[in-house]
Amino acid sequence: MATVPLESVLILAAILFVMGLVGVLIRRNIVFVLLSIEVMFNACGLAFVTAGWYLSRPAGQAMYFFILTAAAAEVAVGLGLILHMRRAFGTLDTDKIDQMKG
Repeated sequence: MATVPLESVLILAAILFVMGLVGVLIRRNIVFVLLSIEVMFNACGLAFVTAGWYLSRPAGQAMYFFILTAAAAEVAVGLGLILHMRRAFGTLDTDKIDQMKG
């Protein structure tokens, strides 16, 4: 059974993270920004699981559960904000929303 080298998986995780970061910085639609943040969370999870596999410890998988929990909380709060922004401003374009009131 062939195994994938550690460096290859970590490079893939880094590429995914950079793709998510570029999506956060370039996109204007808030839905796509949230999707890019999810890609970044998954890249971090892949790195943790790979490191845990390489070190033969379950800590990477345990950390991935925390990442999944944070991602679920981010989606719940993010969707609530998206609904509020759509009702209040009529758009999801981050450039057109110029004011946030508490």
